[in-house]
Amino acid sequence: MGELQKSEDLGVIPEGFYEQVSTILNAARNKAYAAVNFAMVEAYWEIGRSIVEQQGGEERAEYGEELIEGLAERLTLDFGKGFDARNLRFMRQFYLAFPIRNALRTELSWTHYRRLSRIADPDARAWYMNECADSKWSTRQLERQINTMFRERLLASRDKGAVASEVAETAPAKRPEDIICDPYVLEFLGFPDSESFRESDLERGLISHLQKFLLELGRGFTFEARQKRISFDGRHFYIDLVFYNYLMRCFVLIDLKTGDLTHQDLGQMQMYVNYYTRELMNEGDNPPIGIVLCADKSDSIVEYTLPEDNDQVFAAKYLPYLPTKEELSRELSLEYRALDEASLEGCDE
Repeated sequence: MGELQKSEDLGVIPEGFYEQVSTILNAARNKAYAAVNFAMVEAYWEIGRSIVEQQGGEERAEYGEELIEGLAERLTLDFGKGFDARNLRFMRQFYLAFPIRNALRTELSWTHYRRLSRIADPDARAWYMNECADSKWSTRQLERQINTMFRERLLASRDKGAVASEVAETAPAKRPEDIICDPYVLEFLGFPDSESFRESDLERGLISHLQKFLLELGRGFTFEARQKRISFDGRHFYIDLVFYNYLMRCFVLIDLKTGDLTHQDLGQMQMYVNYYTRELMNEGDNPPIGIVLCADKSDSIVEYTLPEDNDQVFAAKYLPYLPTKEELSRELSLEYRALDEASLEGCDE
């Protein structure tokens, strides 16, 4: 009998027995995660092939865009937003990049294949696919190796071991429970992408309070979205709160950081502002505003982010309709303190 693990509630459990059972469960979860991932890859490959064949097998058919737009409209009605025209184009590109289905590696996810499909050279594409699967690269590792021309440097180098050692460190393994947080998997299965997956208890309390506070200001705020997802090249970002202000005629984007505010946080908000400016502004809208909030037990910091081409005179016009930095800091501090006290009371009980 192995070492015993004692628990007040569960009694005495042989450690070896517990490890045996947990190994069975982890293996089953990993198998389920891999099965769902590759089922999605196979389905998208088949959809891509169907689109190409319907277009007559040509890479560019005369009615290709019309076909994709119409298909996207019907699929979105029946299967949800994961089948918009942009994603259908990715599926078409995926099939054209990997026309032999049996050559696909089951270890890789749809996010891997989206990135691999953009490699122009077929030999490089196949090499990165196999190396990625064999070395268990995450999607971020794959992106980094492609961007730094890892294959080309490896082939050209006399010291191949030194080049290969650059990626010896593996990324944290994907946990099976992460399946509920993968937007592509959720869309494929038809499950809602809930903001509750994205927020800790502390963040949920702070975000809910900020949402209520801004709507009660009476300065033209209307609620648009919470945990708004935007995606770039297979990477997903979430904006905590999105409002539209009809007095300023612009979107107001809010991101909350529970740690120290960094320049990366401000750069990320600038990216959100740029995305809304280029993709989501309507005719007659003014450029969006980004607000980054940092809340911790010692201090609350507020930073406004405006488009790079915004001048100070125009920016000043926004100020009468926005909460001041002092107002936002005060609300953050009060809510943080209230949540902290509630947490302590719960511990006392």
